[in-house]
Amino acid sequence: MSVIIKEVKSSADYKAFVQFQFDLYQGNEFWVPPIFKDEVKAIQRDYNPAFQFCATKFWLALRGGKVVGRIGAIVNQLALEKEGENVGRFTRSEFIDDNEVVDLLFSTAEKWLLEQGMRKVQGPLGFTNLDHQGMLIEGFDHLPSAASEYHLPYYKDQLIRVGYEKEIDWVEFRLFIKEVPEKAQRVADMMVKRNKLQVRHFESTKELEPYAKKLFSLFNEAFSELFSVIPLNDEMVDYYINRYLTLMNPKFVKLVFDQEDKLVAFIIGLPSLSEALQKAKGRIFPFGWWHLRKALKHPKVVDLMLTGITPEYQGKGVAAILINELQKVMLEHGVKDVETTGIFETNTKAIQNWKNYDHIQHKRKRCWKKTLR
Repeated sequence: MSVIIKEVKSSADYKAFVQFQFDLYQGNEFWVPPIFKDEVKAIQRDYNPAFQFCATKFWLALRGGKVVGRIGAIVNQLALEKEGENVGRFTRSEFIDDNEVVDLLFSTAEKWLLEQGMRKVQGPLGFTNLDHQGMLIEGFDHLPSAASEYHLPYYKDQLIRVGYEKEIDWVEFRLFIKEVPEKAQRVADMMVKRNKLQVRHFESTKELEPYAKKLFSLFNEAFSELFSVIPLNDEMVDYYINRYLTLMNPKFVKLVFDQEDKLVAFIIGLPSLSEALQKAKGRIFPFGWWHLRKALKHPKVVDLMLTGITPEYQGKGVAAILINELQKVMLEHGVKDVETTGIFETNTKAIQNWKNYDHIQHKRKRCWKKTLR
């Protein structure tokens, strides 16, 4: 039975687009589902302010009326302005292991990108680097963090078959934390005193909320030169604050300020929600909220989400302060395992930090590229 491509247009289409991954990974013990309603809203213009600077299309592959694959394509105007070349993105690609399905999905997305004037495609990438990015190519028997991705082993082979090659990889680590060494504490204390810094701690979301926009402002500054990163405007900042702030445990967020009370660094740890999201099965109600709340209050693993340091304070030991402070609150909660999110394989300084701990480098994600003709 032949495969047909259908553009996603109706409310039912958007739901089918998101539902496909739930069907594809059903019974997979390593896949972590998103919150279904949030993911549906994330790909619709009425809810996601990224559509202000992104042209986007989504498609379903159908065989006999059943969804067998999906893909999206993005032309991100801010990314084009930053990179200075016409590079489009494919996004949220999922498919059964079938050549006809994969050929039709990618040829459809590539054709549309060519029509928009793109000469190259990269992916999987999302609307921003806080959206879905990267395809898992190693580590299929490890549970990802809620902020990472899981894919099936045959995806890599299919991408190579249809002409894609490596652009860049992210690597991920599992760190095993012990007691804070006395030397590490002394070094952190010395850096705080030498640079006249202060670390702020939080007990509630209400305490943290006034600093949220300052945190994103520093995020824009600290990450501006990294691959695939675009600046987040006020609307995008509000969108991410509203989406993620209530899913955080503020005790695992540490902010560092200079003597003029300017935010110069942050670290965001998140009690792992992976198992809770699996139990919730993509739904907050009726019982999903309970699993998430329990995971936030009684963590077993902490996911290291983001670390940012303003350029003027990089190389001054501030990273040691951040890690030391997060490590202390982890140990207070009995947490000794840390799951990092993706770090660019070229970021040797960050990778070297993790190699100072007992660790395994267990996962690798890839951004692919292809020249369009």
